[in-house]
Amino acid sequence: MQLQAGKIRSHIAKLAIAGVLLLAMACSPIYQNHGFAPTDGDLALLEVGRDNRESVARVVGRPSTSTLLNENGWYYVQSRWKHTGVLPPKEEEREVVAITFDEGGFVENIERFGLAEGRVVPISRRVTESNIKGVTLLTALFANFGRLDIGQLLDN
Repeated sequence: MQLQAGKIRSHIAKLAIAGVLLLAMACSPIYQNHGFAPTDGDLALLEVGRDNRESVARVVGRPSTSTLLNENGWYYVQSRWKHTGVLPPKEEEREVVAITFDEGGFVENIERFGLAEGRVVPISRRVTESNIKGVTLLTALFANFGRLDIGQLLDN
């Protein structure tokens, strides 16, 4: 009888150890990565104002997301999620690379955003500033209307 009781205790101990190990494994986090964002090295190969959609597609690939309203932007989104046991998944990292194009299809801006404390934070930005973007001929003429010096016009 003692031999059988010893076997039962041994089996119970083994089951308890297996249960503790399973519980520990269930509580250990599992990480999942979703999406793709180009590296800084890949983005360094792009030049604002020189590269176009085709060259961007060759260097870093086409994104899975683009703007819904127009074709002026490509967005690359990469995120890292932490799954722990029965708890809901939590997003730990998010990175968004936005490449915008001008009307001619050339790269106008390259920005990288991250997720910090639930807020989107710009990490890096490369842009060509243009003072005349969206300015029509009439707007330019009327903007300079008050700057004319009649004295200079009459002397000539």
